[in-house]
Amino acid sequence: MTSTDMRTEAEDSGPSGYAAARLRLLQEGARSGPPRRAALSDLTDDWLTGLFAAAADGVKGVSLIAVGGYGRGELSPRSDLDLLLLHDGDDARAVAALADRLWYPVWDLGLALDHSVRTPAEARAAAGDDLKVQLGLLDARHITGDLGLTAGLRTAVLADWRNQAPKRLPELQELCADRAARQGELQYLLEPDLKEARGGLRDATALRAVAASWLADAPREGLADARRRLLDVRDALHLATGRATDRLALQEQDQVAAELGLLDADTLLRQVYEAARTIAYASDVTWREVARVLRSRAVRPRLRAMLGGGKPATERSPLAEGVVEQDGEVVLARAARPERDPVLPLRAAAAAAQAGLPLSLHAVRRLATTVRPLPTPWPAEAREQLVTLLGSGTPTIEVWEALEAEGLITRLLPDWERVRCRPQRNAVHVWTVDRHLIETAVRASEFTRRVGRPDLLLVAALLHDIGKGWPGDHSVAGEIIAKDVAARIGFDRADVSVLATLVRHHLLLIETATRRDLEDPATVRSVADAVGSPSTLELLHALTEADALATGPAAWSSWRGSLVADLVKRVAAVLAGEEPAEPEPLAPTAEQERLAIEAFRTGGPVLALRAQTEPPADEEEPSGDPEPLGVELLIAVPDQPGVLPAAAGVLAAHRLTVRTAELRALELPDGFDGTSVLVLNWRVAAEYGSLPQAARLRSDLVRALDGSLDIAGRLAEREAAYPRRRGVVAPPARVTVAPAASRHATVIEVRAQDAPGLLFRIGRALEDAGVRVRSAHVSTLGANAVDAFYVTAPKGNPLPTDEAANVARKLEETLRG
Repeated sequence: MTSTDMRTEAEDSGPSGYAAARLRLLQEGARSGPPRRAALSDLTDDWLTGLFAAAADGVKGVSLIAVGGYGRGELSPRSDLDLLLLHDGDDARAVAALADRLWYPVWDLGLALDHSVRTPAEARAAAGDDLKVQLGLLDARHITGDLGLTAGLRTAVLADWRNQAPKRLPELQELCADRAARQGELQYLLEPDLKEARGGLRDATALRAVAASWLADAPREGLADARRRLLDVRDALHLATGRATDRLALQEQDQVAAELGLLDADTLLRQVYEAARTIAYASDVTWREVARVLRSRAVRPRLRAMLGGGKPATERSPLAEGVVEQDGEVVLARAARPERDPVLPLRAAAAAAQAGLPLSLHAVRRLATTVRPLPTPWPAEAREQLVTLLGSGTPTIEVWEALEAEGLITRLLPDWERVRCRPQRNAVHVWTVDRHLIETAVRASEFTRRVGRPDLLLVAALLHDIGKGWPGDHSVAGEIIAKDVAARIGFDRADVSVLATLVRHHLLLIETATRRDLEDPATVRSVADAVGSPSTLELLHALTEADALATGPAAWSSWRGSLVADLVKRVAAVLAGEEPAEPEPLAPTAEQERLAIEAFRTGGPVLALRAQTEPPADEEEPSGDPEPLGVELLIAVPDQPGVLPAAAGVLAAHRLTVRTAELRALELPDGFDGTSVLVLNWRVAAEYGSLPQAARLRSDLVRALDGSLDIAGRLAEREAAYPRRRGVVAPPARVTVAPAASRHATVIEVRAQDAPGLLFRIGRALEDAGVRVRSAHVSTLGANAVDAFYVTAPKGNPLPTDEAANVARKLEETLRG
């Protein structure tokens, strides 16, 4: 059925005909995108025109107007109908009756309706009081009725908008900024709001309003395509969910991608991010231009008076060769010749970042269209300018985005294309891959004073995740890419080798520190062998912290920092020629011995809680109160089976997060008949609220050990109430044996979805396997737990290879079940 046939059916059959024609239109996949939105608007116009004609018999001086998205002809499947019934005020009673005859058929079909009934004066007054009303009226479109009435209102509203632009545009900018603060940036969110987030459809509409003011205009290149792409995604989202929603939730992304004919949800998000980035950049440029115009209007009269009525000159302050500052932006000097100066883009970018100023749109576009490629390898100046840009701190971000918007970054670094706008489906990461790399460089710029080669640190920060655009281990792929990029930008062979090592091992320190026993010489020796030199270790330490800080708040803490610093200190000693000593059995502390004796005498568990603190690692002298690193929990229990799962279960039931755990059998001194007591040394933290009392923990532990407390049942209740995203299935648990990780124990590594009682389930499975847990190293990143367990046979020796593999397999089956 053609559009004409549908419209005829809608007109002839009333509401039911319109509903049927609307449904057929939405089911026509071949007419998606702008054609379907336009056809849906036309179909709705014709239906409303029919309603109006039937209801307005004899009523004069009335028109029906579409405003907002409907006024722009952008009806998505579940969009509201934004309608204004405009009248001249002569017969208010007849107009009210007409409104009822128009609105009720719309409601009867279940369509969302945003309606108003006003005279032109009332409409203008409402627009003057409410900026959102005025924005909607800027897109007013006549549907039916008195065309002259509609035209008069449109003319008056546009005139009001242009006359009031110096006052209203700052209000609009503030409105956009407040919305961005609430909703976040569309180009980085895993579950973005396509309309409200920064770079979304609301911002695109705001840019139309700025253009209508005649005060400034947005850069138009790519803007219409970006808006169309977001509207297409919203259409598919409405069809997939059957709801009027603008939030692209995780569980609906695959279906939306399929609706649009895209490969997968990642492809969908990448297209959304690219569109959002275009709109956000256009917004930045436009609001700067608005500010410049308003500033010049305020200053120009005073300057002209000072100059006797002459035209004021615009100051241009030199920043670098070929680069000047003009009116709060960085522009090219009049004598600059981009076609003869391939380093100019990097020089201009570095100068802008150093000055904390934006690059002008005109300058970036001129560079993008005229500059010739850099030779390979780059000249020294180009490399130095890149390092300067990366080391300029937070201003680097805005300058980098300006270069990227015009394609200059991928021309300088072709490998950047694979990480550009690439989403990271990990709740720990708050940025896309490319933005994370720039954020890491910004963080690394804070550490350049503590390393001998800040240039290598900054470039490593830029490249450390460059392999995420390739299949397989991104560190391995990144090492290969980093070698190529480093050689191309002019580093010598030795520096290329260091950069490759930093990229290959950028996760080594944090993973080792949080998942391995630092007392084990094999652990320290393996890190020293991978790093190779003290200078590389120094760089890797700084890169590790910068990477974690740029990832998100869950990726770094004082506790993690203290573990990494301890590991670095031990590795530095080995690299300086010291051999890591074999760990000797630690003599029990006085407190451990006291608790063990008390446990023997009472025949039950004894607990002690003690807060642990340490000054910040970068302060030689503590200032103020030390920062808490957690709470040390000591448990002494007469040797018996099931201690580890019982203790872990009780802690989980009391909402305590375990960070590290050690378990050892302590032989009591002479006079205690050679009795052995298990001593558990844990570092824990409360999920929220204050720590429970030790007496309550002990009471529950006693009951857990004697079987009167159903820990498994209590944790099952908690897990059932644990918040989950609808439709999101966590990847299955994975359990592996780390070969040669220790000479004294077998290291079993568990990667699983974090949940209440996970450590309890692991401990119970290891007890059932008949192995002893010597220590546990627990690490939680977002929703993912990565735990390492040092286990031995009952006699204290490492497990044979086959037995270790069997334990790992059974543990994995248990966790997956």
